[in-house]
Amino acid sequence: MRRITDSERRARLGRRHHLALKERTTDVVGLAGDLVGLHGTDPATVFLAAAARSNQPAGVVAAMERALYVDRRLVRTLGMRRTMFVVPVDLVAVLQAACTDPLVPGQRKRLVKLVEDQGIAADGARWLKKLEAETLAEVAARGEVTGTELSKAIPDLRLQFSFGEGKKWGGSAGITTRLLFLLSTEQRIVRGRPKGSWTSSQYRWSLMETWLPGGVPALEPAAARSELVRRWLATYGPATANDVKWWTGWTMGHTKTALLSIGAVAVDLEKGTGWVLPGDDGPVRPPGPWVALLGALDPTTMGWNEREWYVGDHGKVLFDRSGNAGPTVWVDGRIVGAWTQRASGEVVYRVLDDVGREALAAIDRAAGDLTGWLGSVRVTPRFPTPLQKELAASR
Repeated sequence: MRRITDSERRARLGRRHHLALKERTTDVVGLAGDLVGLHGTDPATVFLAAAARSNQPAGVVAAMERALYVDRRLVRTLGMRRTMFVVPVDLVAVLQAACTDPLVPGQRKRLVKLVEDQGIAADGARWLKKLEAETLAEVAARGEVTGTELSKAIPDLRLQFSFGEGKKWGGSAGITTRLLFLLSTEQRIVRGRPKGSWTSSQYRWSLMETWLPGGVPALEPAAARSELVRRWLATYGPATANDVKWWTGWTMGHTKTALLSIGAVAVDLEKGTGWVLPGDDGPVRPPGPWVALLGALDPTTMGWNEREWYVGDHGKVLFDRSGNAGPTVWVDGRIVGAWTQRASGEVVYRVLDDVGREALAAIDRAAGDLTGWLGSVRVTPRFPTPLQKELAASR
């Protein structure tokens, strides 16, 4: 069995994740495909991820917005682990069949139960179907519309669900958000251009057919899982079976079947057994020195479940308790610290390892470049981590 060391894994990461200097790219669509999606839970992550991997970061926002909203070659969609990703449109059907379709029955059942339990309608399924039809018709008529605009136009969308009655945490929530989430999970509508800047999460909604005429093609689930793991291993391999299971959100049974279906090859890692695509177990040439400042929830930082080979023992300060990554500082395939943006706009960082004088100077330049690139834009991670919070509070 071929042995792949942690050092070689870090070399692969630098090359295949477009982080090494010679591997950086201005092709945002190709980048999203190579990384099998850019994390979209925090809207800023999509743009920070592309900028960190670009030789021309000044043009990233315009390029990403054009690919998303004009050319519509990229789209926001729910995918792995019930997480939002920005992916090329040709990947939507794969994600839908491999990861998202299994979520739909539970989402619909819960919403129907809420409607009935709250006394809105005795036949929740019938009532919901009528409301869906009205909502889709309004979206089609307007082309693009926000949730607030929809609730103003459709009276039933203004109804509220109450929860936690008599509890301190009790309150109410509108049906609009839940219904739009269900319709987007079924790929009938899609998040479009936000209302505000590229850091905003208040999206306008459109019919999915405006991105994919005829809608999302239906794929056989097992074939979709095979295709997804093939694409993923091309960039993230070697990875353990547990890494694949965690990243996809599959059962271990589906994970092992998918690996077997593509003929994945077992390799010996410094800790455990990893898997690579057939023919991809050969040596990889180191890409040369590089540093990068990656945003919170970056797809590379969140790429594996077993992270010691690139995180070391810094996980507790770089991730929150739920496993969400904060902004990180990278040197040659390892996370060596964290960064944040202060209220003044200055990007500051802290290095946790001895990285040497040259790497430290490169990190300092990268922080200055990021400060300039962000300009008046302020980026606040949605899931703050211990070290990021400490940096933000320091003077």
